[in-house]
Amino acid sequence: MAKYKKKLEDDIRCPLEYGLTLFGGKWRSRIICVLFAHKKLRYSEIRKEMYNITDAVLAATLKDLIEDGLIKRKSYDEIPPRVEYSLTEKGKSVVPILQSICKWSGIFYKEDNDNEMVQCQKCDHHG
Repeated sequence: MAKYKKKLEDDIRCPLEYGLTLFGGKWRSRIICVLFAHKKLRYSEIRKEMYNITDAVLAATLKDLIEDGLIKRKSYDEIPPRVEYSLTEKGKSVVPILQSICKWSGIFYKEDNDNEMVQCQKCDHHG
């Protein structure tokens, strides 16, 4: 029997699309930046950093990032149980790409004075 593959793999036509599927999108890139800045975080700490994400979306996005090998989940045998998330080597290797996008955007995105971008994770200010 054929191994189950995520549907998205059938739709990918080039390596760039594959990359953007893995780390593109509003939540994936922000979670990667947050974990890069803090090294290790519990679910509730990620949730706090992400402002307006819902639990369902955060849980699903974390699960996808784990499946795609960008983050790892470690549970500690404690009471109460403790679970921490951190970037894998593959996840860390995405950060310079996100930083480049950030720099490019900074050049072309004229910040509107009313819009302070309080939710910006400033992925280029760490490391």
